[in-house]
Amino acid sequence: MNRKITKSSIRAALWVTLSFLITSQHPLFAGNISYAALSVLKNIKVTGTVSSKDGQPIVGATVRVKGENVGTVTDLDGRFTIDVPEGSTLIISSIGFATLEVVASANLTIVLEEDTQVLDQVVVVGYGSQSKKNITGSISSVNADEFADRPVFSTAQAIQGKAAGVQVTQPSGKPGTEFSIRIRGTNSVNANNDPLYVIDGVPTTDTRGLNTNDIESIQILKDAASASIYGARASNGVVLITTKKGTAGKSTTSFSTYWGFTRLAKDVKVLDGQQYIQYMQDRGETISSDNANTDWQKETFGTGINQNYQLAFSGGSEQARYYLSLGYLGDKGMVNPASFKRYSARLNINSKVNNWLNVGSHLNFFRTGTYNAGDNASSGRGGIILSALNSPPNLGIYDANNPKQFSTNPYQASWETPLSYMSREDINNNNRLLGNVFAEILLFRDLKFRTNLGADISNGVYEFYVDPVRTVYGRQNHGISNLAKWEYMSLLSENTLTYTKNFGLNSLTALAGFSVQDNNYGHGYINTKDLPDEPVKTTNAGNQIEGAGNTKTTSALVSQFGRIMYDFDSKYLVTAAVRRDGSSKLAAGNRWDIFPSFSAGWRLSQEEFFKNIHVINDLKIRGGWGQTGNQEGLSDFAAYGLLGFSRITPGNVLIGPGIRRLSIANPDLTWEKTTQTNIGFDLTTLNNRLTLTADLYWKKTDGLIMSIPLPSSVGVEQPFVRNDGQLINRGVEFTVSGQNIKNEKLSWTTDFNISFNKNEVTKLELQKVYDYAGIYSNGQSAIRMTEGRPLGSFFGYISEGVDPESGNIKYRDIDGNGIITPDDRTFIGQAAPDFIYGMTNNLSFMGFDLSIFIQGVQGNEIFNATRMDLEGMFDSKNQSVNVLDRWKKPGDIAQLPKANDAGDGNLDNIHNSTRFVEDGSFLRFKAVTLAYNFPQRILSDVKIQNLSIYATAQNLWTITKYSGFDPEVNAYGVNSRGTEFGVDYGTYPQTRQIIFGLNITF
Repeated sequence: MNRKITKSSIRAALWVTLSFLITSQHPLFAGNISYAALSVLKNIKVTGTVSSKDGQPIVGATVRVKGENVGTVTDLDGRFTIDVPEGSTLIISSIGFATLEVVASANLTIVLEEDTQVLDQVVVVGYGSQSKKNITGSISSVNADEFADRPVFSTAQAIQGKAAGVQVTQPSGKPGTEFSIRIRGTNSVNANNDPLYVIDGVPTTDTRGLNTNDIESIQILKDAASASIYGARASNGVVLITTKKGTAGKSTTSFSTYWGFTRLAKDVKVLDGQQYIQYMQDRGETISSDNANTDWQKETFGTGINQNYQLAFSGGSEQARYYLSLGYLGDKGMVNPASFKRYSARLNINSKVNNWLNVGSHLNFFRTGTYNAGDNASSGRGGIILSALNSPPNLGIYDANNPKQFSTNPYQASWETPLSYMSREDINNNNRLLGNVFAEILLFRDLKFRTNLGADISNGVYEFYVDPVRTVYGRQNHGISNLAKWEYMSLLSENTLTYTKNFGLNSLTALAGFSVQDNNYGHGYINTKDLPDEPVKTTNAGNQIEGAGNTKTTSALVSQFGRIMYDFDSKYLVTAAVRRDGSSKLAAGNRWDIFPSFSAGWRLSQEEFFKNIHVINDLKIRGGWGQTGNQEGLSDFAAYGLLGFSRITPGNVLIGPGIRRLSIANPDLTWEKTTQTNIGFDLTTLNNRLTLTADLYWKKTDGLIMSIPLPSSVGVEQPFVRNDGQLINRGVEFTVSGQNIKNEKLSWTTDFNISFNKNEVTKLELQKVYDYAGIYSNGQSAIRMTEGRPLGSFFGYISEGVDPESGNIKYRDIDGNGIITPDDRTFIGQAAPDFIYGMTNNLSFMGFDLSIFIQGVQGNEIFNATRMDLEGMFDSKNQSVNVLDRWKKPGDIAQLPKANDAGDGNLDNIHNSTRFVEDGSFLRFKAVTLAYNFPQRILSDVKIQNLSIYATAQNLWTITKYSGFDPEVNAYGVNSRGTEFGVDYGTYPQTRQIIFGLNITF
């Protein structure tokens, strides 16, 4: 059949061809070829309105053609007009509403339903789950998506800055370092302050080996009403961790990896070789003019390497689901030999045997290896960081006469160079199996029985070796080899009955349970010295045994618990719980106690009088009260008087066993008990675009577990453990989440939280004053605890600058007696912050994701004891460049005092004082991540489900006035008392990290 070719048909053909070429090449039009071709076909004009179900117009709703880059938005009256090809499907979406698809026609009236996905989300609570909208306690949630594109290696790091009321501190930048977590302040002085972790139903206090790639979600129970179901272990809050599971009918294989490097974010300027020689000459020291001009910081701080690999398989059917993962994490520090390695394997299985029986298991094995680099110590006690600052720069790295040996400090041989300390081997290898098996039996329609058998089994080997030739300390002892081994086993048996009944508008869930946990620990060690010159590192090569011993302990916890949750029409909500715990750690008459709680909520937005308030989508007020306990941190036999056995070895000759008294029994030792009241509200507004949660809390801890020092005349090695005193925390916290923009191309969300907490010791009984945080350089304690003061209060003199005549520091004469004595000391600072905050902005644009995570701490102070060794000028250590402006002659106006003359051991200028207290506030760009998600139209052809690449900068920029390496610091680590924090004394600094990663799912 012949067809006449016209000019119009030629133009149409050219237009279609040109449209094809443009859209197939330009990424903005990729996938939209169909519309370009159809544009020459018949279009129709569509007009319409978009409103909510209550008739309110929806402003800014997106109306677009399905599969095309053609669309518009509604005006102030919710109206829209758009030209589309006939037969097209329109997609209508708006923040806070469920997306709707309709077939295009000339006139449309669109009604969108509210998107209640957030409110209907189910969250894990103790021994069960609950709809998020019906929770009456204070619970924060962190999902895996929030840290999927960040190099996160620990649970604590995953929640840092993400939850209101939760302060997560990384006390050191050293690989493998534990994090400190404080939920609503510090609750204890000598007992443990870290929360209880429950991983898939297995309680533990240690999550260091858990692979965060396996985590599905984290719930943080912050108030007593939500946490009291865990009773005696819940005073510090509870962190519930749920790991990933397979999805029925969907088998996937995923691989994720990242690689990156770390560097020192900030250095500290010290004297170079020539400046040091001049400084020593000014002090009257005899010093050689030979100058190696060694930059010890450059020799110490190198480039660290981070790498992580994870392979996971998941899937299954309606009858059985599985999740299997294998992972490796390697973190080589910027200071040798610091490194951390973790090998992990996880297998989660869920099986539906029949209609009334479900069984499953969660098994996790991991092996960790930690290579330590000594820090938090002076340059004379193995501290690499202070040695890098204090070692004389005129020294060379190696001894000029013996290149096998590191150079020796001519003024104090025991003050070794950082490379000497870095040559030590300080290794800890651990193996751990953590998991459970469970069965759920549907006894009747509404009654379910669950039995859970859990185990936490671990063992480890610690090795310490000092070469007998290369270092001064090694030559003094002719080599050192120490070995320690330990093993731990905790077995758990839990059985629960859960009754769930819905009748009309009423919903009731009742829980009753019984739990038994048995813990066993064993430890043995041997320390030797006098090793052969050839490197034989095992203890069997040591000719002298310095010490050896072993310990075995056991403890048990038995519990009964119950809870009732009731709601009427999701409007009136009530939860009541009680737990009775018995602990073998406590004295016989005080082992059992009861921990009750009660909470209630009222959803005002469900009431008739609220129906016409359209701006608010959901409003719930809630309040709760409860009691929780704490026994963590107590030794297994804390209530008993203990004896120690050892062999007496005068002159290294074994003469027989000796018995010594270790501790005094306390028949009155009992729980710490925390009583907490919480009130709050949850608000959702602006068409579900904005949510606000606020909580006000007050909690009091009675019967503080205290270690009371005893005089040596008593003849007991360990302090007396007793309940003594009272501690109060009070605070307020806010969480705001907003969907700022959400359309076809651009999405922008913001999450912000801020928390205020005040802490006070309100009562001490047997002893009124306790001093903590001893500083080696001056022999004084930096922190004092007493009634009426918060924990972490710095104590010392008030410095009034340098006396222009004498060149010494002037201290304020507080008692006015004309002389400076210890009575002139006072409180000079506070380590706890006024408030903490975190903010995350997530932006997505055409496959690109940008996440900016900011974390901050405000109002805290740091006792910078490092400056004592850097600006004290009392001995031959190298100093900060600040000492170049020190006082030198009468009449000088200077910020720093004079340098001590050679041989002058006076330490008056480095008394604990305001001179060393600095503002520790900081705002940190904690993580900035840019990711690209490859489009499905490309991946589907190669059978890839998801593919993304990303780059992350961690600790990118820190805004602070602190003069040290980094303001996030604690020289006493995470296992310190609740009073010892906020002190910097040669701590391994935080690093700046650049990471590149890939996630792929088949």
